[in-house]
Amino acid sequence: MSRPVFSFRPNLKNPEHEKAWRILMEVPAGQRNQYLVDVILEKDERETLRKLIQETVREELKSGGMERMPACEKEEIPGQMLDFLFQMEQE
Repeated sequence: MSRPVFSFRPNLKNPEHEKAWRILMEVPAGQRNQYLVDVILEKDERETLRKLIQETVREELKSGGMERMPACEKEEIPGQMLDFLFQMEQE
């Protein structure tokens, strides 16, 4: 079986393509194939993890297993501090 061939022709007018090209060119020539393999597999793994986390959170929210934290009450700014700030603003 012959090795498959892939051709990458970035459109350097597209900022994302141009950035990808710069990154790829920083990788030593003999390591680019492995770099592309690693990046593709890492992206696939991230997507799998994202879906798993999303599904887990969704299930947890449905089951009601997570406690909701009460909203924090807003703290009032002391009058003395407001007076001080007002005086600073007047100067």
